[in-house]
Amino acid sequence: MSELLLTDEERDRAGTRLLTLLNGHERGIPAAQVLPEPDRETLTALLSDPMPEDGIGVDALFDRWEHEILPNSTTVAHPRFLAYVLGPPNGIGPYAEAVAAAINQNCNFWQLSPAASVVERAVLEWLAEVVGFPSSAKGILTGGGSLATLQALAAALHDRVPGFRATGLQRPAPALVVYTSVEAHRSVDKAAAILGIGLDHVRHIPTDSQHRMDVTALTEAIAADRSAGRQPWCVVATCGTVNTGAVDPLDAIADLCAEQDLWLHVDGAYGALFLLCEEMRAVMGGCARADSISLDPHKTLFAPLEAGCLLVRDGAKLRDAYAFDSSYLTVAEDPLLTDYMDYGPQLSRGFKALKVWSALQAFGVNAFRTTMARTLDLARRLADGIEATPGLTLLAPVTLTAVCFAIDGVDHTAALQALAADNTALLGPVLLDGRHGIRACITNHRTTPADIDLILDRLKAMSSPPVEPAGRPLSTVDQ
Repeated sequence: MSELLLTDEERDRAGTRLLTLLNGHERGIPAAQVLPEPDRETLTALLSDPMPEDGIGVDALFDRWEHEILPNSTTVAHPRFLAYVLGPPNGIGPYAEAVAAAINQNCNFWQLSPAASVVERAVLEWLAEVVGFPSSAKGILTGGGSLATLQALAAALHDRVPGFRATGLQRPAPALVVYTSVEAHRSVDKAAAILGIGLDHVRHIPTDSQHRMDVTALTEAIAADRSAGRQPWCVVATCGTVNTGAVDPLDAIADLCAEQDLWLHVDGAYGALFLLCEEMRAVMGGCARADSISLDPHKTLFAPLEAGCLLVRDGAKLRDAYAFDSSYLTVAEDPLLTDYMDYGPQLSRGFKALKVWSALQAFGVNAFRTTMARTLDLARRLADGIEATPGLTLLAPVTLTAVCFAIDGVDHTAALQALAADNTALLGPVLLDGRHGIRACITNHRTTPADIDLILDRLKAMSSPPVEPAGRPLSTVDQ
């Protein structure tokens, strides 16, 4: 018998303790500290532990999980965890992850993962339909939006730069230029650096009063680069900027890209799945005109990390970028099954699609549509409360679920620390147009109107100056 298997008794015990752990974690979320103070002594001990020569067994391992790991983990599932575009996992996610780990499918070529191949294809076709892509679209699930953008730009290079697979950038040719906005995610810069484009050839286009890419400035930048002998080849627009949730004017950018023969990639990691909400389609409909788009099921579909996605309108272009022949991996092509090693850089790949597919099966798309609509409503509730409160200033229009605001006369770093320390909420900092502020991002299916009202009450207290008692001036302590 393998030394690495559990006995029947150990397996039963592990199952019982796992259910107890998951149930206890779920029930403890409302009372948990959203940002627990790390036990540095415990964490130091974890780091200094030597590699164990002998195992400690199932019960001792669960004890360590319960007493050392969980208490020193950020409570991402707390309903007032609102600092990032990161929601808690949906209820079925942990169970789907367990099944995926148990069967351990390698989702590279279909012989190693036939059911997984079909499940991933189904998920990708569903997501392509949400975006509005044609049936010719293909895609792949990734580790997140940053990797999806990197892989999209690599596909764009193969498509727009003749001979790129053979010569790469080692060629006597004009410098390649990519365009994005000053509000774009840093993954665009990172992709340009990794792919050899270079940060000197990334143009950060100014934004308008709503923090959307300025199409006139984009047009001028492209013309200037062409006049200087450089080669524009790609525009990265954003459907939901991280700071404010702004959506670039996608139709106007798509018109310009068509006119200039540029690849259009849309970073929709935050916003694109809000296309499930009918009210957002007018703002985001231009997503359907992109050459490629990234979106994140681990955000608004609340899949456990990691679950990103890249979709390419013309699926053949994605395969052209990533398919390589290798005799030791060759199997017969099958119209039903897909070799995902031909659609991305990885060979070994986990079964990410199962948790996305399982959640849609368990809850149905209407449940996610309702949840997204509720987060939009909660963001407007917070924004309305801020606008109605003297001493609080809304810093940007609320397009999605990011709400940026300032508290007059208050140090925002100290305010963020205070909000976390008293367990009101974990919010984040923001810098907009040179002004420092606070950002709440409501991508949390557990958040309720009561949570928003609690935050507003605390913000109102912070924004109200202390009242001077009659007959004596404010002391230093009062101030």
